[in-house]
Amino acid sequence: MSKKSDAFYFENFQAVAKICVNAANYLVECMTNYDPDAIESRLKVMHEFEHSADIKKHEMNATLSKAFITPLEREDLAELSQNLDEVADDIEEVLQRFYMDSPKQVTPESILMAQKVSTCCQRLSAMLEELPNFKKPDNLMQTIIQISDAEEDCDRIYLEAYRNVTQHTTDPLEVIAQRKVYEYLERCADACEHVADVVELIVMKNS
Repeated sequence: MSKKSDAFYFENFQAVAKICVNAANYLVECMTNYDPDAIESRLKVMHEFEHSADIKKHEMNATLSKAFITPLEREDLAELSQNLDEVADDIEEVLQRFYMDSPKQVTPESILMAQKVSTCCQRLSAMLEELPNFKKPDNLMQTIIQISDAEEDCDRIYLEAYRNVTQHTTDPLEVIAQRKVYEYLERCADACEHVADVVELIVMKNS
């Protein structure tokens, strides 16, 4: 386990991961109970999640700028913080697409993708709970693999959904709107995998 003096870094990452879980779950809720008239108010709620993640990133940067000794390489901590913040950013951007492009409906595929993003975030949270034990990385490596598996599932759904909307939707504006939703959901899964990649690199450096 890490020393008490290192606790801030790990607790900061864990807090951001929990924010991402809450944001992803809220996205699933918004998409499952889709109401175009409520998107603007729901965006305000979603922005609070994203803003909370931003605050945590700024706290991390401020601490890193003053720290003399850190539990992991300073650059790795900064990169992990940035990538985590991007997960929250990308989740918010999915809901922004609904606001900007006004799709007429939410497809089953997009809800399934959002659920996969939620799964990615839950596994991300579990991974960062385990991060203080980076010198005994068996559990960390398991969650990294699980995140990669969930991201691959999301990729597979994305390809089929993109193809289906092109073949079966006649309204060109609706095709564009649905494609954008799929693309931004896929970005969320990619962003989770990027966080896992940083953690995997940390494990390799410290083994």
